[in-house]
Amino acid sequence: MHFLDQAKIYLKSGGGGPGAVSFRREKYIEYGGPDGGNGGKGGDVVLVAVPGLNTLIDFRYNQHFKAKRGGHGMGKDRTGAGADDLIIEVPVGTQVLSEDKEEVLADFTEEGQRVILLEGGMGGRGNASYKTSTNRAPRQHQPGIAGQEMWVWLRLKLLADVGLVGLPNAGKSTFINAVSNARAKVGDYAFTTLIPKLGVVRHKGREFVLADIPGLIEGAAEGAGIGDRFLGHIERCRVLIHLIDISHEDPAEAMQIVENELEAYGAGLEDKARIVALNKIDLADAELAKGFADELIAAGADKVFPVSGATGDGINELLDAVLGYLPQRTATEQPGTMASEDEDEAGEEPWSPL
Repeated sequence: MHFLDQAKIYLKSGGGGPGAVSFRREKYIEYGGPDGGNGGKGGDVVLVAVPGLNTLIDFRYNQHFKAKRGGHGMGKDRTGAGADDLIIEVPVGTQVLSEDKEEVLADFTEEGQRVILLEGGMGGRGNASYKTSTNRAPRQHQPGIAGQEMWVWLRLKLLADVGLVGLPNAGKSTFINAVSNARAKVGDYAFTTLIPKLGVVRHKGREFVLADIPGLIEGAAEGAGIGDRFLGHIERCRVLIHLIDISHEDPAEAMQIVENELEAYGAGLEDKARIVALNKIDLADAELAKGFADELIAAGADKVFPVSGATGDGINELLDAVLGYLPQRTATEQPGTMASEDEDEAGEEPWSPL
């Protein structure tokens, strides 16, 4: 399946059906009078967030969505049928933006969330509704209110608890494969990851979603490399894991490059909590790893976790730190885990850092 996280689509709600001009003509009824019914309401354009979708690829080849028009009124005071709503399914995490991308019209953060983006037009009045004591045979009617139309942008932001950032070849794909159920491509060259990847991490009876995005390079905010277009997928994360390659000639500089790009992107990424991890420690001795860790702390890191995605060294300590940033509701117990006897007796819930 191809990954598509932006799409521009055209939406139009259904117009209201026209009212009818009709007169009652029946045998033995001398004065029949008007009996034209009203038109039916046009269909609304409704967007619904559904599970099971993680891309906007469905909107690549189908970009025009038009709801049906309401039925026209008929004689014998029959009202036209209302048109069915046009339901458009989008992935959870989708934002709907105005055509100029300046306004967020809807933000789908939960499954089943439903938003009426465009309302259908009301049906027109039939001539029966114009009858008065002085206008006994009206012939006027309304054509029905036209539907609304607009172009919008759909932008997908993956919902993840933790984001993984770093330079190309920092070992992010190996790391996410080691700690989660993801199967990201691994290669000895830059930009093996071309699209964001999601993985579910299970650690100490709790679980969370980890997102890996393509590597950032200096100038990504100006479009260098893959650019910063995928940074939107980690805007909703609670904490970022900044992975730094120990084999880089200057790990402190590598850290600063990524930090500068996050700050240039904005959207609150520069203020998110960070966990700095010095990766690939299996390629260096302990003394060198400690020296680089000290340099990273001097460069602004609060704490550095030496890890190896290839061997698993230091992974548990890093994941312990990640759980400290997640509330219990986003890092829940796995089904089948047993509570301790003390918890059963006291009737208390498992301890949470928040």
